[in-house]
Amino acid sequence: MHLSSPVSSILGCCLLAATSTYAFAQDAAKPAPPAPGTLMSPSQTYDKLLSGMEKEFVDAAEAMPAEKYDFAPPVTAGEFKGVRTFGEQVKHVAEANAYFFHDPTAPLVDDRADYAKLKTKAEIVQKLKDSFAMAHAYIASITPENAFVMTKTGTRAGMAAFGIAHLMDHYGQMVEYLRMNGIVPPASRG
Repeated sequence: MHLSSPVSSILGCCLLAATSTYAFAQDAAKPAPPAPGTLMSPSQTYDKLLSGMEKEFVDAAEAMPAEKYDFAPPVTAGEFKGVRTFGEQVKHVAEANAYFFHDPTAPLVDDRADYAKLKTKAEIVQKLKDSFAMAHAYIASITPENAFVMTKTGTRAGMAAFGIAHLMDHYGQMVEYLRMNGIVPPASRG
């Protein structure tokens, strides 16, 4: 059956209106970004960066099957002698988060033995998530007044920046490990 031109035109207009309304509703659901010139606090700025990295990192950690947590690239594939396994990469980041994002007014606790005991994917991923909860609490405590005051380990803003950069480095390594196992990283999926 062939629709006549006026009917197809009306139908086309209705579809166009419905699609635009749907797209507009999707955009309306997102909060508006702050206007240019809006002063943002250090904690808001760092928390947004951390949240983005956390999503990518945790999703990548969860994407690797449990039986592949012991995967490390073979030495025959290049210069990979002695590199961390996928699971060790995740544990390392959780442990490093405990360093970068620890309360600078409290003594730093050496808990490397606790991380060494983590064996299963579930244990490792939970420790990772716990480390991000601690990181968010740390970042929430950064104020304009204390962001650049020196502590025993550096400034709060400096440690937050270094911690986030460290995440990016290891995320890049994890992406390679996922792809070497035929897994497209969640952040790269359509």
